[in-house]
Amino acid sequence: MDYLGKARRVLDCEISELQRLRDRLGEEFSRAIELIKGAVEARGKVVVLGVGKSGQIGKKIAATLTSTGSPAVVLNSLNALHGDLGMVSDGDVVLALSASGETEELLRILPALARFQVRMIAICGDVNSTLAKNCEILLDVNIEQEACPLNLAPTSSTTVMLALGDAIAMVLLEARGFQKEDFARFHPAGMIGRSLLLRVHQIMRPREALAVVGPETGIHAVLKAMTEVRAGAAVVADGDGKLLGIFTHGDFARYFQTDPRVGDRMVADLMTLNPVTVQQDRLAVEVLNLLERHRIDDLVVVDEQHVPVGIVDSQDLTKLKLL
Repeated sequence: MDYLGKARRVLDCEISELQRLRDRLGEEFSRAIELIKGAVEARGKVVVLGVGKSGQIGKKIAATLTSTGSPAVVLNSLNALHGDLGMVSDGDVVLALSASGETEELLRILPALARFQVRMIAICGDVNSTLAKNCEILLDVNIEQEACPLNLAPTSSTTVMLALGDAIAMVLLEARGFQKEDFARFHPAGMIGRSLLLRVHQIMRPREALAVVGPETGIHAVLKAMTEVRAGAAVVADGDGKLLGIFTHGDFARYFQTDPRVGDRMVADLMTLNPVTVQQDRLAVEVLNLLERHRIDDLVVVDEQHVPVGIVDSQDLTKLKLL
C-alpha cells in the first residue's frame, strides 16, 4: 500500500477545500469581524456553540479568541437548557458551528437564545439550513469532499472550520490593536510570556558578578578576573567607568593559536571595541534578538551613562527557559 501517496491525497484534498474557502470570503466575513469587535469593545463576549466534531473545533476557536484578547466561552449544547444559558448575557455574540446546519441539539437552543439581546453568526456548510436562516450572518464553510476515502469522517469540513476560526481571531487581533505585551499578559507562565514580560535587569548577571578591567590590564590579569567571577568575558572600562570594549575566553583562544605569548599583552590591544550593548530597563526579548542577530554569547548591559552594570550570558537563558 502506498501510504505516502494516500497521505498526500488527504492533504491535497484539504488544501483544495481551504483554497475554495479563501476564494469565497466576502463581505459577510467583514461584517462578522465588525460585529464581534463591537461586542468585545462593549465588554461583551463570544459564545461558541457546536456539537460533536464541530464542538471540538469550537473549543479551539474559543481558546484562540480568548488568548488573543477577545473573550469567548463555550456553551455546552446538552446542558444549555438546564442552566448553562446563565453564561449568556445581552450584548454577546453567538458563534454557532454546524457542518449541516440541522444539528438537533444545537437547533433546540435557538428559541432560548432569541430571548437574549445577542447577535448570531453561523459557521455552516449549508446556506439553506435551519441554522443559516436563523442567524444574522452566515460564514459559508461548505466543502465538496471530505478527505476521508469513504467521504464520511469529518476531515476537510473540520479543517475549513478551524482555519476560518483562526482567520477570525487573527483579524480581530489586528483590528483591536492587540500587541505582544498583551499576549504576554495572558501567557505569563510560558516561554513567550517570560521573554516578553521580563526586563533585562531581571535576567542579567549583576555588577558584582562582572569582570571589569582597565585598558592597560594585561591578559593574564584579565583571565584571572574572569575566573574569580566565573565569567566567560571581561568588560573594559575607562577611568570614568564607561564601557570601552569586551574580551572573551573565545578571543583568548583565537589569539593564543597564533601567539602563545598573548598573555603578556594589554587587553586594549586585543579587546573588541564598542561591543553590542543593551540597557537594563529593556525587555528581555530584545536580548534574544541581539544575541541571534550579532551571533554573540555575551551581551553587556549598560545604564544611561554607558557604564557597565551587568552582563547577559547566553548560557543563563537556557536555565531561565528563555531559549
